[in-house]
Amino acid sequence: MENDRAIEYLRSLLGKQLHVCTTDTRMFVGEFKCTDNERNVILSRTYEYRQPSTSALEDAATNQSVAVPRSSIKVDMTSRFLGLVVIPGHEITSIEVEEAV
Repeated sequence: MENDRAIEYLRSLLGKQLHVCTTDTRMFVGEFKCTDNERNVILSRTYEYRQPSTSALEDAATNQSVAVPRSSIKVDMTSRFLGLVVIPGHEITSIEVEEAV
């Protein structure tokens, strides 16, 4: 019975936008297509987002017109379109469902 509920929940996620974070701090945002017993996740129309590099953070800090604490410096994540991706289950740290408003 518990297995049936899990399968039904996964079916309810099909076609929804997921935010999948990985162990190397990347985030993938795409449409959920399927998963398997190893927890691998397949997303379509996927964008990959990366944390800014240390040099980008340092450049942003030196370009500030006023002195601000390093923790409050804002730098955009870099992104690129990937399309269809397979994310290995052992690399996934969190998954969030994007709710439509």
